[in-house]
Amino acid sequence: MSEKILAVSAGHEITEQELKDLIANYPPEQQIYLSSPQAKDEVLEQLIGFYLFAKMAEEEKIKESKEYKETLAKMENELASHMAATSVIDKVTLEDGEAKAFYDNNPAQFTADAQVKAKHILVEKEEDANKIADEIKAGKSFEDAAKEYSTCPSKEKGGDLGYFGKGQMVPEFEKAAFEAAIGEVSAPVKTQFGYHLILVEDKKEAQVMDFESVKNQLEEKLLQQKKQSAYMETLKDLESKYGVERKLKNV
Repeated sequence: MSEKILAVSAGHEITEQELKDLIANYPPEQQIYLSSPQAKDEVLEQLIGFYLFAKMAEEEKIKESKEYKETLAKMENELASHMAATSVIDKVTLEDGEAKAFYDNNPAQFTADAQVKAKHILVEKEEDANKIADEIKAGKSFEDAAKEYSTCPSKEKGGDLGYFGKGQMVPEFEKAAFEAAIGEVSAPVKTQFGYHLILVEDKKEAQVMDFESVKNQLEEKLLQQKKQSAYMETLKDLESKYGVERKLKNV
């Protein structure tokens, strides 16, 4: 069965297969768009234009021009260099057990730090903080008090700070939050910003991420590191073999 011919441009028969092959070279997300009849027609018009300009280039002997030959030589060198570099990194593989060994030897990298989830109310004076605390004890919700009195932008969310770990807050606030009991409003905590009332809503203990949950990401990371290392080592060997003279720096 002969191929379906979609158009003839400057004597070249454009087949349905040629159109499909061209579309297949596009990124996956674009291929979805190009599956529509209208988009296929647009790509076909591009192919038609390509062969028309190719015929024009032939008649004007563009391939015989100095500019063409210089550009072609440059492109050939770039392609050859790229293929040589690719041949180096494509040989790099990750050995069985390599990712697991790294996981076992670097436990700190796979530990999720302890966190607390808290709300706070920030005021300038300690007596103001105490008065607000009394209102909350008398039945006023912490969220309403935060919206009414707090000077922190978090007041718009009822003082909610979400989850945070150690090192993310000023030391005095952090210490109080991690030591506070869940569900109880703290005594006023003084920091450089003023006085805080803190309500801890939840705590997460430090957790070790299991190997299976990080395996794929870790393998990809280690493989990329090995490829980069192989590339740099080969570059150093080639520099020693062929020579490099750096005459200018910081250009």
